[in-house]
Amino acid sequence: MNVIISNSSEKPIYEQIYDQIKGAILRGEAKEGDMLPSIRALAKELRISVITTKRAFDDLERDGFLCSVQGKGSFVAAKNSELIREEHLKRAEERLSEGIDAARTVGVSDREIEEMFRLILKGE
Repeated sequence: MNVIISNSSEKPIYEQIYDQIKGAILRGEAKEGDMLPSIRALAKELRISVITTKRAFDDLERDGFLCSVQGKGSFVAAKNSELIREEHLKRAEERLSEGIDAARTVGVSDREIEEMFRLILKGE
């Protein structure tokens, strides 16, 4: 798994790791049962603190994306279809909200926004 961190990002490093691993799982690049690099190995590769890497892995495990086996490592957890569905719904809601905000910024009325959505839905 290729994790790239940016020191110029506003996001904390543990969050960058979390987002990239979670994204790989949701896209199907990391499959159920796949072993992730060890916390120590990833920290060494990224030249960051083991504590930072552990926080990302702990958060991924807490949110159901990873499972850790004592002495064996961390693995991609069995997919919870409801969890994945909720994650995609959350993304869709965020993008729709951004679109509405952009439209309102230039004075588009709610009625016009609703009409845009109807036209988009019909077009698909």
